[in-house]
Amino acid sequence: MELILKQDVENLGFKDDVVTVKNGYGRNFLIPQGQAILATVSAKKVLAENLKQRAYKEKKIVEDANKVAEALKALEIKIPAKVGAGDKLFGSVNNIDLAEALEKEGQSIDKKFITVTTVKRLGKYNAVIRLHRAVSVDLEFEVVVQA
Repeated sequence: MELILKQDVENLGFKDDVVTVKNGYGRNFLIPQGQAILATVSAKKVLAENLKQRAYKEKKIVEDANKVAEALKALEIKIPAKVGAGDKLFGSVNNIDLAEALEKEGQSIDKKFITVTTVKRLGKYNAVIRLHRAVSVDLEFEVVVQA
């Protein structure tokens, strides 16, 4: 079943992508949730026209996302955490903690666009931040002992 996505769907595609999914997934989940529509011939023509018109606007958005990516690369993020025996943390550090640390540095990034493995020890780690469908940045951060 071919569908046109009306919004970003994790592990499937981005808004306005034409994707092929199993019939049940499309009919029972994506379409009723309002996340997709059937990719009929007329819907594809409308989509092509919309994408043509949006291409110019998209260029500016990508440029802005690249500027934010450069600003993020320049940041040095240190996340303080409580530590138990050795270098093991009480709890863990995840995308929410990283979003809060970025907010303190003046960069407002939504936590759902940050991908980080759950961190349970002190040290340096990498996170992937998706700013746009064409722009993502690898951000290095460090988990340090809370003073």
